[in-house]
Amino acid sequence: MAVIRDLAQVNAELQEQKERAELVDFKMITFSLAGKDYGVDIMNVKEIAKADKFTFVPNAASFVRGVYNLRGDIIPVIDLRIFFHLPADKKADGQENMLILRIEDRVYGTIVDKIDKVVGISSGTIQPPHPIFGDINIKFIEGVVEKEGALYIILDVIRIFTQNEEEKNKPRGIQESGGGYYAPPPAEEAAVQKGQGSNALDFIKESLPALRRFYPSEINADWLEKRFKEWSGSHAEADLQLKGIKDADDFLSPFHSPGTGRFWDDDYAELVKKTLPDLPSNNIQVWNLGCGKGYESYSFACILKSRYPGGFIKIWANDSDIMAISQAPNMIFDLEEMPEYCRAFMVKGKNGYSFDQNIRDAVVFEYHDVLNDNPLPELDMIVARDVLSYLAPQDQVKIIAGFEDKLKNHGIVFSGRNEKLPGGNWRSCGLDPVSAYKRN
Repeated sequence: MAVIRDLAQVNAELQEQKERAELVDFKMITFSLAGKDYGVDIMNVKEIAKADKFTFVPNAASFVRGVYNLRGDIIPVIDLRIFFHLPADKKADGQENMLILRIEDRVYGTIVDKIDKVVGISSGTIQPPHPIFGDINIKFIEGVVEKEGALYIILDVIRIFTQNEEEKNKPRGIQESGGGYYAPPPAEEAAVQKGQGSNALDFIKESLPALRRFYPSEINADWLEKRFKEWSGSHAEADLQLKGIKDADDFLSPFHSPGTGRFWDDDYAELVKKTLPDLPSNNIQVWNLGCGKGYESYSFACILKSRYPGGFIKIWANDSDIMAISQAPNMIFDLEEMPEYCRAFMVKGKNGYSFDQNIRDAVVFEYHDVLNDNPLPELDMIVARDVLSYLAPQDQVKIIAGFEDKLKNHGIVFSGRNEKLPGGNWRSCGLDPVSAYKRN
């Protein structure tokens, strides 16, 4: 009987371990440092980037590579390999792998050897750190976990980057007795000085890329001229220049399309629906660039389902903000706050309303940098509202050429309200404020 009880107990323990292993309630971005595998909580990762153009900071600690202009935000860049006294071969600008971390209300860039993938685990499988992991200070390790034969060291990035009151009074770059360092706070926003010999509009055009990574070009030239007239009419001559990020945000505030960062309202959705063409096939393929948290993708999916009720719809929704992408598929909503055209496609759950399975199946959220090639099928539609103006001019040309290659003959591109596709290959077909283009 004792043997039987022991076997039953073993089976129960194995079943418990299996159930615990199958529960995925913790996701991490994995990467390597000096040949070992590490991970950080995905909730602390804002995005992934190839690092380039660091600005050197005099008298900074050795692990501070400099500061980096992240779409207008000046952030410090920390080399984790040097931070932990690990071997670090510096690569040429543009080749370093960088995780952009959000710690409380601050943003940091961290350089690592190689960024791998997103790994989902059960938090119950995380083991406490052990001094055997002596490559780095144990106080910066949140735990260790094994997944598919790989052993991951999970870093406590909040501990690494959060200073206590005692540390705030130390000189920058001071080394602690345990061998670790604390990271400096982000650099202050630098005011952009007016260029000598340039007029006010030229100066604004020069300032916007530096402050907000907004690139003046043929795509937005008409809007810039119009906006400058409004700006100069409401500002004294001495205040026309953009002195910092706040001024740049004020200048750009009317640029963005209706419904940015939220569900499109019923009026805008109706105009989008009227703009949609008749299609020769029920198989509808869409590329949504810069989908953010998914509001735009879900809005467009509901409109397409209404316009083409029998259609098989697939929206490839891409963004370089990994946190937004990871949260988009599981959002819960209040039905009363939803626009009318979306309500027919929603179902009630335990915690609120979510989109029904047809809409969820129609949208595929993927992390993707638009500047990298994306193997997509031939497309019926491309949704790229306000995306192009935040790319360098040479990248704008590249992406628009990609539109022509990927789009079917009857295809349509939805651009930002204040963006125009340049050249003679496109003709406008949208109903203001919807901006849409077909190929000539």
